[in-house]
Formats: sequence, C-alpha cells, structure tokens
Amino acid sequence: MSEQSGREVAILGGGCFWCLEAVYLEARGVTRVESGYMGGHVDQPSYEQVCAGTTGHAEVVRLEFDPTVISYRDILEIFFTIHDPTTPDRQGNDVGPQYRSVIFTTSPEQEAMARKVMAEMAAVWDALIVTQLLPQETWYKAEDYHQNYFAQHPLQGYCAFVVAPKVAKFRKTFSERLK
Repeated sequence: MSEQSGREVAILGGGCFWCLEAVYLEARGVTRVESGYMGGHVDQPSYEQVCAGTTGHAEVVRLEFDPTVISYRDILEIFFTIHDPTTPDRQGNDVGPQYRSVIFTTSPEQEAMARKVMAEMAAVWDALIVTQLLPQETWYKAEDYHQNYFAQHPLQGYCAFVVAPKVAKFRKTFSERLK
C-alpha cells in the first residue's frame, strides 16, 4: 500500500515511459502516474545517463491505483496489450536495455498475479514473452519535464507517431476502463 490509504503501487517498464504514462493517466482507478527509472546500479541517474544504456536502469512508470476500481490484473492486461513483451531490450525503434519489458513487483501477491497473467499472455503472443519479473528496487523519479509529457507535447514527433497510437489502442480496446 502507498502513503494514500487503500492505494496500491504498480511499477512497469515497456519501452519509453511517455507511452505507458499517457495510457495509464486515462485509466479509471489509476490515481497517480510518475515516470522514472529503476533496476540499475547508478544512484540518481539522469535521463541522459539512462538513455546511454549503461546504468542498468529501465524507463518505468510508477502507478498508484485504487484496487476497488481497477485491479492489478487489469493493469497488467493493459500493459501486455499496449507494448510488445516479446522483443528483448526493444520497443519499435527504441533500442537498449533501458527500454526492456519489466515488471517490478511490490509484494508476493503481485508476483504471483504477474506470473499468472504472463502465463496466460504466452498463449496470445506468437513469440516467447521476455518480460523480466523482479522485486521492486530503488525508485528514481524522472526529471520534471518528463512528467505528463504526452499531454504537454502531443504534436511533438515521437508523441504524434508513437505515443498517440498506443493511447488510441488503449481507448479502443479498454473503453470501459477510461476515466
């Protein structure tokens, strides 16, 4: 549970954090989304360091959610729908370990649910799921200009051609889960 009573935390990496952030900001029951870094060996990494691919960190989003409105399972189903969990260290043109597919769990219950959903998703994808499943590590919030990036820069090239289609797919596939 997070500092807000009754809220839970999910931490996911599936390519550029702008994509995941934009989608989860629209999900009913998700009360907070922050972009950041996790899983590496450098303290207080900068975006430039993480982009160099040498810190071991992945770009991730940290979600706070109300489990009475959206379940952890729902969050994972969205995750496996909006990114490709079969490409190691890559999402589209974003290449490097910082773009890996990863779930950082905050409890044994989250780990068990993630394993279950990953097993179910294995039947959906034509290739092997390479998503890493790890216990949460130290969270480093990304620089302020990365927070709510898509909403602030919808016409920026990457946002228009990469983020917007993921948001559209979420809206079409999960219309009942929109805010």
